Amino acid sequence: MNLDSLPQAVRLAVEAAQNKKAAGLLVLDLSGLGAFTDYFVICTGFSTPQVQAVCEEVEGQLHRIGRSPEHREGRRSSEWALLDFGSFVVHVFSEQARRYYDLERLWRSARRVEIPDEPAGAVRTSAAEEIHP
Repeated sequence: MNLDSLPQAVRLAVEAAQNKKAAGLLVLDLSGLGAFTDYFVICTGFSTPQVQAVCEEVEGQLHRIGRSPEHREGRRSSEWALLDFGSFVVHVFSEQARRYYDLERLWRSARRVEIPDEPAGAVRTSAAEEIHP
């Protein structure tokens, strides 16, 4: 499984998190595991403003394709935020909260796509270009 094989909305969420310099991006494929969603997008923000900015960017990018979160939690918190889009959930953690909740361990049987942190100045193709070339 790789990033290109994921649904477009999940790829857009990953791209939005990258736009705001989130680190440790990981997608867990929970389909077939009896979970309440198909994918978790997990990332780390290093400050309260960054956690909030990542959430705002994810919502903004997905709004462009007509997707809005069904539920939000923890956005004002500096430790953790959640955006539930139904078929996937975006988790934005502080470093400490990510270690504490350790979703990677809890869902260790899930297939995973680890997205390398991008070096400064890296150029990537936008998943949004599939809709609006």
